[in-house]
Amino acid sequence: MTALPRISAAQRRARLIRSHLLAPALRKKTAEEVAEALIGLHATDPATVFLAAAARMHTPTAAAISHSLYDAPASRPVLERIRCMRRTMFVVPGHLAPAVRSATVRDTHRHRADAMATLRAALGWNERRYAAAEQAVLAALTARGEATAAQLAASIPALREQIVTFPGKPYESRQRASTPILGVLAAEGRIRRSRPAGSWTSAQFRWTSADPLPDLPAGAAKTALARHYLKAFGPVTVDDLKWWTGWNLTDTRKALAATGAQAVELDEGTGYLLPEDLDSAPATAEPAVALLPGLDPTPMGWRHRHWYLDPEHIKALFDRNGNIGPTIWWNGRIVGAWAHHRDGHLNHHLLSDPGRAARNAIHHEITRLTAFLDGTRVTPCYRTPLERHLAT
Repeated sequence: MTALPRISAAQRRARLIRSHLLAPALRKKTAEEVAEALIGLHATDPATVFLAAAARMHTPTAAAISHSLYDAPASRPVLERIRCMRRTMFVVPGHLAPAVRSATVRDTHRHRADAMATLRAALGWNERRYAAAEQAVLAALTARGEATAAQLAASIPALREQIVTFPGKPYESRQRASTPILGVLAAEGRIRRSRPAGSWTSAQFRWTSADPLPDLPAGAAKTALARHYLKAFGPVTVDDLKWWTGWNLTDTRKALAATGAQAVELDEGTGYLLPEDLDSAPATAEPAVALLPGLDPTPMGWRHRHWYLDPEHIKALFDRNGNIGPTIWWNGRIVGAWAHHRDGHLNHHLLSDPGRAARNAIHHEITRLTAFLDGTRVTPCYRTPLERHLAT
């Protein structure tokens, strides 16, 4: 039996630095170039999009990133904010959005049925009342251009009706009828999030009308997404691809096979790499330093992380649901964490001593990030033990 080509953990880290733009010389000019390299930027926390892009740009500004997100024509957006992998919000390149959505969003019609069932049980709505509320939303957005959920509810009485969620549970809460209605329209691609109502860290977005993304054949879309993932994150295991996409094992294996991926030997077992990348051993890069935000796509890109993260540090860096906080990277490894202290400065902690050159580079990155923030406070939406400690 012919032995598989072996890729060591050190070689994987060298590839990671190059493909994820983690060295100063590899940085890009625009946020769309960064999103292209990483397939997409996690967008559950709005600040992550800006911080993840800024960490990989030569001279980032919030205004430049905002321009990439919101100033392209609606008919040809440079970046699309969509719910996709694992039902998580991402900002993805506009030209990839149809394939990403078609490969990861299942049973879009079910969203409408679930919303209708919720509104029927809670408020006694029938299909006619639901359709009328939905049409009122679309008409309002056409007339106004964009509006927040609160603004829409102020002008459409049906949206202000209250739903009790999880009644009788410790986490019982109330929400407006606007929540499921807007959620369905967004899932169907008929509306999309526009500019935030506040600063770039705000989670309150305006909504605007949109043309639905074209539906592509699921098999072809999954193959395309698997190929992009291999290009950006390879080598990867089957488990990595399954976890990142949210697919079942059968679909994962089919998509992986359709890419023609080359099997390689990793410390974790069998991995896969695109054939054209097998012999493209990365050149030795300059020392690579980066301060990445919580939920950054790099640390959230693999199911198996021991090759770039010491297992002893997982509890400090992740919350109970597997969300990572802000991290410090040196030469393809996580070596520490950072946080915005309540007195305004950026505080950091090294989990191990990476040496004088690394400490100097990290200090320079803290200065660079401070300049980018320009007084804006950042608190991750998912707090982790070490981030909380550093913030206080």
